[in-house]
Amino acid sequence: MRKGDHESCNVEKMGHVDVMISEDQVRETLKKVNYPGFSRDIVSFGMVKRIALDGNKVTVFAQLTTSDQRVPATLDKEIRQALAALEGIGEIAVEMQVKEPVQAAASPQSQGVPGVKHIVAVASGKGGVGKSTVSSNLAVAAAKQGLKVGLLDCDLYGPSIGLMFDAVEKPKVTDEEKLVPIDKHGVKLMSMGFLVGEDSPVILRGPMVTRYTQQFLGQTEWGELDLLILDLPPGTGDIQLTIVQTVPLSGAVIVTTPQEVALLDARKAVRMFEKVNVPILGFIENMSYFVCPEDQNRYYIFGEGGGRKEATRFDSALLAEVPLEIETREAGDKGMPITLKDSGSIAAQAFNEAASNLILELKI
Repeated sequence: MRKGDHESCNVEKMGHVDVMISEDQVRETLKKVNYPGFSRDIVSFGMVKRIALDGNKVTVFAQLTTSDQRVPATLDKEIRQALAALEGIGEIAVEMQVKEPVQAAASPQSQGVPGVKHIVAVASGKGGVGKSTVSSNLAVAAAKQGLKVGLLDCDLYGPSIGLMFDAVEKPKVTDEEKLVPIDKHGVKLMSMGFLVGEDSPVILRGPMVTRYTQQFLGQTEWGELDLLILDLPPGTGDIQLTIVQTVPLSGAVIVTTPQEVALLDARKAVRMFEKVNVPILGFIENMSYFVCPEDQNRYYIFGEGGGRKEATRFDSALLAEVPLEIETREAGDKGMPITLKDSGSIAAQAFNEAASNLILELKI
């Protein structure tokens, strides 16, 4: 063999470097794959159960719960696309186990929250539409109509239910280490604000958010309830998906204002619930109109009829149109929901109507 040939052979051998794929590399890459419709990745959601390596062949074993046939196909495609970018990757295999979600209507008593007949999420696509005000008054109105009602403040970062019910005491803990909800105005309440105080910031990463949400649902001594209302934070993130994967919901109520920017985000909330097979029980249009005290005329400050059009679009019910009233805001700030403070006000009547329509939808 000539010297030049020998050198050429060495160059070729030195140039051939096997790149071995590690499980950590695969896991980190999968963190770039979000669950469809959510801002959280499939790894932090716990959907990636195992990663198997055989040389540079990678097999991902995943498990998810959905009735939407498009979700597994979408995730399969996105997992493969993400892993294909890894240097030295060989064959990619995805083994996905898909479970159907439990249907709440089939057995309300087997919802994972003992004694609770119906769990209803109150949601919105964006903040600032008065969702917590609606949740509070809806809970009080349902209680006034004879139901045993609980209200869980699921907004861990910005809890406000304590303020709206003037509830500041710390919840007691049972011998079984379960939280005892605060009873106020005939409604059982639980909120992160009761544990850390209203002025204390809650600094939590995704996994801890999931843990706290699951604990509030499963480790609170709710007792016998006809209705547990979940006041969700705005958007379609970690807390929303944790809830729909933890307990079967009887349905969701969408809160919006008439303006298009709110309706746009409300549609996203509806689509989110559709993806996880949660029925939409109806829409509540908040800040629907303003009644001028001088001439008693209605003024549609944020637009007119938006909530009704969305309800029609999604073949759902319009539970109520709640007017914009100064008294409603003042009542919430003082810890006395308007349905209690002034039951004769137009807003209180609208909340009572919403509660009545919700009860009809749930067939309680």
